[in-house]
Amino acid sequence: MKLSHFNFKLPEELLAEHPSEIRDEARLMVLDRKKQTIEHKYFKDLINYFDEGDVMILNNTKVFPARLYGNKEKTGAKIEVFLLRELNEEQRLWDVLVDPARKIRIGNKLYFGDDETLVAEVIDNTTSRGRTLRFLYDGSYSEFRHKLTELGETPLPKYIKRAVEPEDEERYQTIYAKEEGAVAAPTAGLHFSKHLLKRLEIKGVHLPEITLHVGLGTFNPVEVEDLSKHKMDSEEVYINTFATDVVNNAIKEKKRVCAVGTTVMRAVESAVSSNGTLNEFAGWTNKFIFPPYDFSIANCMVTNFHTPKSTLLMMVSAFAGHDFIKKAYEEAVKEKYKFYSYGDAMLII
Repeated sequence: MKLSHFNFKLPEELLAEHPSEIRDEARLMVLDRKKQTIEHKYFKDLINYFDEGDVMILNNTKVFPARLYGNKEKTGAKIEVFLLRELNEEQRLWDVLVDPARKIRIGNKLYFGDDETLVAEVIDNTTSRGRTLRFLYDGSYSEFRHKLTELGETPLPKYIKRAVEPEDEERYQTIYAKEEGAVAAPTAGLHFSKHLLKRLEIKGVHLPEITLHVGLGTFNPVEVEDLSKHKMDSEEVYINTFATDVVNNAIKEKKRVCAVGTTVMRAVESAVSSNGTLNEFAGWTNKFIFPPYDFSIANCMVTNFHTPKSTLLMMVSAFAGHDFIKKAYEEAVKEKYKFYSYGDAMLII
């Protein structure tokens, strides 16, 4: 399949600027692959599609406040610094994106905060916007991380034009987020409320957690018509024994195994054993899933509505079938479902 197969007209007003007022009252479109039917529900209705012994795999990554604003030495120019990943704890080296990039060269220093106690020196260029920074800070490592958190803001996606609001700190995070390391939220999980998780638990649905630290690469545009030539950025994944045991048991028992989000799907498909079960995993994945693709682990998924030509839309099309997803998205636009990170959800069974 080609890039152009994943283009569609998305009215700008359908890009969600805010989350739904109550997490589990976002809208939910349910696609049944076997029957080729489309139903319109609310997210809290999800529970009706799962029974005792079924599994929903959650991504427990936690978003850290990755967007900082600093001032360039001498000129005082305001520079946005987006923290991507820590390279070296001792030396306090970070991979970052800077904007505007043309102003930032090796040797420049950036000052953060009103008291300017946090300083960073540019020590390398990595890409056109990418830089390696060495942070200079007198305190201990834990004090340094606390300072980063204090100065950083919730890294809402760029399509959200409004300023970050206090509620974003909580709402751009799943309620089960534990392992800090993501620079974007695993957004399918944003719709789960404590109440809904409790009801699923009482019903006997297993909720194992894995970790995939979402990077900005997830949102990188595909710039080649031939999809086999697109390269995904690597993201860090951890899948423990408890999760593999729960999932493999459900596969054996022919239960429903649901990947909550494209991040979970990418993680589990990166850790498949030769006999089609889930392996423990600790490492990195740059797996790119697009049609045609045979899925080994999950037989059902929860996902948000994705933007045209995105790698996320390609994965969902591989799972549900390209024509079926095309039809569902046409219906979503007609019914004014909200798209993207703070948007509504889809359950594919």
